[in-house]
Amino acid sequence: MSARDTDWDGVRLHVVTGKGGVGKTTVAAALALALAAGGRNVLLVEVEGRQGIAQLFDCPPLPYEERKVAIAPDGGDVYALAVDTEEALIEYLEMFYNLKRAGKAMSRLGVVDFVTTIAPGLRDVILTGKTSEAVRRKRPDGSFVYDAVVMDAPPTGRITKFLNVSEEVSGLAKVGPVRNHADMVMRVVRSPETAVHFVTLLEEMPVQETLDGIQELKDVGLPVGGVIINMEHPPMLDAEALAAAAAGRLDADEIVRGLKAAGLEHDAEQIARVLAAEAADHARRTALQAREKERLAALPHPKYVLPLLPDGVDLAGLYDLADALREQGAA
Repeated sequence: MSARDTDWDGVRLHVVTGKGGVGKTTVAAALALALAAGGRNVLLVEVEGRQGIAQLFDCPPLPYEERKVAIAPDGGDVYALAVDTEEALIEYLEMFYNLKRAGKAMSRLGVVDFVTTIAPGLRDVILTGKTSEAVRRKRPDGSFVYDAVVMDAPPTGRITKFLNVSEEVSGLAKVGPVRNHADMVMRVVRSPETAVHFVTLLEEMPVQETLDGIQELKDVGLPVGGVIINMEHPPMLDAEALAAAAAGRLDADEIVRGLKAAGLEHDAEQIARVLAAEAADHARRTALQAREKERLAALPHPKYVLPLLPDGVDLAGLYDLADALREQGAA
């Protein structure tokens, strides 16, 4: 699939958010691999200090510098950066105030924690600013260093506040470097080159948070990207069997006969009861998924579905998810 066939042609900053537990970091990593396929350079940025990227790519904890962590399908490189708030603040002080030495002294005295506690908007400016700088960075020949940047962003409940840094620093600075830096960040975040993607599961709470989060972004004029449905459980029974299981109408005697025909005669009746109960649970989950998927279908945004990986997420699984995103036009 060529770049012109993707939903996000022209988008250079992909912000990935979602309710805790939906696999946000996994999806961000898979998206970075998908975007890098075919010879592109992509930076994957982590801003929450959890070292989730290092765990996914099975590498040592990432330092505060850009490191290559993977080679994408058909060539292309994925680099990763775990943004350290303390180091980023020192870098910020050096860049705008020429206070690197003072910044290190502040760090030792715990002033960094004090500053980011009383002025959390400044912390978000620093974190989003580091990512925005990577988006805008160019080589001497004028080409971009990175073809795309993927940010593993904070959860849905905080994403609007995190990205809307201009509003967050309005009480801190009306003019000066902080204000100017926030305005630069907002020019990147609000541009057509940015898309905020929501990761969800087909469960009531994650879907509701996705719907609420999308509306909040729209209310403040921030760009909504796509909805990525993660870990979809495929139905294991046909429609007729699902309906029978949900209604408790599975023929236990038929199950017993099937078990005995397969050579499982010992405790066949007990096994049949367990299988019937599991079938009923599966039917209820399948119905829940269908209902939540219908709620998401009303959204006017592209949607992508990623399967549940039965063996869990490892490096091979990340490549499988990246392939799924590419096949659906996400990259």
